[in-house]
Amino acid sequence: MRWNIPNVLSAFRIAAAPVLVILAILGHGCTFLVLYAVTLASDAADGFIARRLHEESEFGARLDSWGDFAMVLVLPVGGVLLWGDILMREAVFIVIVLCSYFVPTVVGAIKYGKPTSYHTWGAKVSAVLFGVAVLLLFSGVSPWPFRVFVPLAVLEAVEEMVMTCMLREWHAGVPSVWHAYRLRKIERERM
Repeated sequence: MRWNIPNVLSAFRIAAAPVLVILAILGHGCTFLVLYAVTLASDAADGFIARRLHEESEFGARLDSWGDFAMVLVLPVGGVLLWGDILMREAVFIVIVLCSYFVPTVVGAIKYGKPTSYHTWGAKVSAVLFGVAVLLLFSGVSPWPFRVFVPLAVLEAVEEMVMTCMLREWHAGVPSVWHAYRLRKIERERM
């Protein structure tokens, strides 16, 4: 277990989760959104920094996934406590997005005994778009970016499930279904 800058950024997201819940309980919506935006920035930065500094590791990939998971769990809690009316209005879209996150995670956990940590290009783009869309939704600017984001979340989930079906062994950091296909060929050659 190595504590480097990318891993500290991922751990920060995990540590921020209870703080965000407390902010939501206390009714501090603006502070919640600011801290949530900071966690999104840390999520964007950790992978970039890990690649730049050549500090990628299985531990880092898992920690990043746990940080993402913590933020996905905290957002509905904050949403219910702070913006229940918006959640009710956007319930169908929110359920689809949550399923798009949890179903591939569960499928991977069933197959490999642990959640996937693919960190696909689609997931990275999706995370940025999701963050912006959620901030616009909860700040009252517009629900449309969030609604437009939903099909992209579904496509990204389908890609991850296809990758899980293709790969026999757990792999971290698989950028796309094409890369999974190449890994599958390597797995077959070793057999």
